[in-house]
Amino acid sequence: MSVGANLSVTDLRRAARHPVDHPVIAEHHDRGDLNIHISNISANGFMVDDAQDLQRGDRVIIRLPVVGRIEAYVIWTRDTRAGFQFERIIRLDDFMDLIRALQPNPKLQKSR
Repeated sequence: MSVGANLSVTDLRRAARHPVDHPVIAEHHDRGDLNIHISNISANGFMVDDAQDLQRGDRVIIRLPVVGRIEAYVIWTRDTRAGFQFERIIRLDDFMDLIRALQPNPKLQKSR
């Protein structure tokens, strides 16, 4: 029997992504703590550029500024990259505060 995530949310990869440079420690059920690097983020998920053999359906828990602990599932992998979907959508006001915390350079921040 498969233990992967059973995701029912429609394809949200077209959501606005914000480039970030944010290392986090991800808690993986089988592999323990993993150091991963988030390279872009949206209110629905994020992409890492150092997937470390993660597979579609893998579940991790990460800690983000403003949001705190949040669970995410691997939706796709390609080469060393992987895309994750959050288990819940981040509220817009919290997401904008998160972007400000992750992108201190105002030139990288999109205007409201």
